[in-house]
Amino acid sequence: MAKRLYYQNLVKRVLDASTIDNWDIAVQEWDIVDCEEDEKCSSECVCGKENLRYLFTIRNRETGRILYPIGSTCINKFDRNDLDDMVDVQMKMYHLAHAIEKGERVDLNSKYFSKKLLCELYEEGAFSSNKYNKYDASNDLQFMLDMFNKRDKDSITEAQHKKIRGLIGYSIKPFLKEQLRYKNRES
Repeated sequence: MAKRLYYQNLVKRVLDASTIDNWDIAVQEWDIVDCEEDEKCSSECVCGKENLRYLFTIRNRETGRILYPIGSTCINKFDRNDLDDMVDVQMKMYHLAHAIEKGERVDLNSKYFSKKLLCELYEEGAFSSNKYNKYDASNDLQFMLDMFNKRDKDSITEAQHKKIRGLIGYSIKPFLKEQLRYKNRES
């Protein structure tokens, strides 16, 4: 019963802030513009569901209206693969950032990374241009994608492992630590 009420509340809030009164069409007007983490899980979704950890901000492209906070479960109700992918990437980014914060050994594997996460890290500026990548950060992205996609991980050479560790340690870790500091300052 509560799930149905949450869904009804979500539909009402989204339709009220959209240009059209049809759910299937209205959900196409919305984009994720930010994500925060509430480690205390003390926030409440626009639908009324409590104890949210990941707080998304969505904005309507047509009206400019913003809905916040909205939980990942509600975003999944939009039934849009692009939004679902963004939710997955953001949650994976927080998982990776927390592993780094705790001092865990972070390897290039599916426990911490995905192809989409690597691409998002690149888009956000985690890889910098330098002499080692011929002043083109996309070379580092491509290298990491190639290594991540290797089926036979034993075929990765020691030099490639060294480069992977270097990119994680000197590009990705500092970038995510700075992102967390910035998010924590905003809170």
